[in-house]
Amino acid sequence: MRKDNFFGVLVLFLCLSACNNLKQPEQVLNDTHSSRGSVDWPGLYRGILPCADCEGIQISIQLKKDLTYVITTQYLGRSPDLQTQKGSFEWNKEGSCIRLLSNAARDKIEVKDEFKVGEESGDQYLVGENQLIKLDKEGKRVEGPLAQNYVLRKYDFDKEIREKYWKLFELYGKPIVPGKNQTKEAHFILKNMDLRISGHGGCNAFGGTYELQDGNRIHFSQMISTQMFCEDVDYESGFLNVLQNTDNYTIHGDTLCLNKARMAPLARFVAVYFR
Repeated sequence: MRKDNFFGVLVLFLCLSACNNLKQPEQVLNDTHSSRGSVDWPGLYRGILPCADCEGIQISIQLKKDLTYVITTQYLGRSPDLQTQKGSFEWNKEGSCIRLLSNAARDKIEVKDEFKVGEESGDQYLVGENQLIKLDKEGKRVEGPLAQNYVLRKYDFDKEIREKYWKLFELYGKPIVPGKNQTKEAHFILKNMDLRISGHGGCNAFGGTYELQDGNRIHFSQMISTQMFCEDVDYESGFLNVLQNTDNYTIHGDTLCLNKARMAPLARFVAVYFR
């Protein structure tokens, strides 16, 4: 090979390498400035969406780092049942919006525009700082007086006590052993709406009101329950007494303790998500 040809090829190679190196920082910069790259988006988001034939759709969406989600919905004023769906989600090219896909959609997707679209493709959300904004079917923000009702706020798992399913697993220092014929586990949920508590003692359903105050203080009142007799659930009365006597709580991760003053915990609970 002639020397002038060799040096020409060498110069061309160095130029192409330089161009490639210049493109890489731009790609990193774009990802850094997107919601996907700059926002702490994994976590739990909650809100109440408008509903045409009910009081509202109470919704919880947990987004995970592995691009999977769990969503629960409840149609307020229509049914107390919680509906749960799991699946994966994907980001658009700009890293600003996500689209939910059910598990069934993974094998039935096709590429269309920015998203993969399949028979099971779901809702789209704009991802912001500590919030998700539900978009319409065309992927646009809802405008008008109801616009704020389409915003879901992010919750802190380690500090939030409300809107969680708290399952009783220890009472007065002793582990809970379910009865042989028991069909419901002992638990309670603190609802945001109307500051209501609802739950089950293992035999009877109960409800009432609660009040939260600074310093992790809590007070339950107006407690009522059904009056069924269950022979093999011997801890229910103790559970209900705890709710009457509790005046503060401690929470660490998925574990909640109900306490009275500085005594040993009266009862311990574990959070069970998305039942």
